[in-house]
Amino acid sequence: MYGKSPALVLPLLLSLQLTALCPTEAVEIYTSGALEAVNGTDVRLKCTFSSFAPVGDALTVTWNFRPRDGGREQFVFYYHMDPFRPMSGRFKDRVVWDGNPERYDVSILLWKLQFDDNGTYTCQVKNPPDVDGLVGTIRLSVVHTVPFSEIYFLAVAIGSACALMIIVVIVVVLFQHFRKKRWADRADKAEGTKSKEEEKLNQGNKVSVFVEDTD
Repeated sequence: MYGKSPALVLPLLLSLQLTALCPTEAVEIYTSGALEAVNGTDVRLKCTFSSFAPVGDALTVTWNFRPRDGGREQFVFYYHMDPFRPMSGRFKDRVVWDGNPERYDVSILLWKLQFDDNGTYTCQVKNPPDVDGLVGTIRLSVVHTVPFSEIYFLAVAIGSACALMIIVVIVVVLFQHFRKKRWADRADKAEGTKSKEEEKLNQGNKVSVFVEDTD
């Protein structure tokens, strides 16, 4: 290196300085990658990002869609200071803004899913001067019903067991309550019968004493 001429060293130093002044970071997009939702329901297409530049009024967000069975790319949504919904096409009146740029969230809501909504949704974010970066993708599958996983089955089983235990406890408590009440009723009835017999016996004794006194 010491043998190189100043004419070769100077451009190298300038390039290093320019690299230090101009960050090489790019906008990074984060999505779920794959998503499954039931036909006729609403779904949130989540997209967040990170950028070396502060988020300002220059931020733009573009959502597009490509059907699973092929075909041209279709416009879904655009954001620049304000949300801009599509004025025509399959997504008219079916997509709304659900993001918060200050929290680096540029998600959207898609209403009333249809089976032809199956496909790939792309989320592109530009935050000048940070305008480079990969496009985020979400592969949406619209299904009749969402399959239950083992966790769901376990949750249902645990919930059913807890409900059964509660029912058993309630039945036992009610049984004990009614049994005690029945014993109490029997005791009261026996006590009443005993009192009546004693009262009759006392009355008989009084009659006998009265007869003896009369004689």
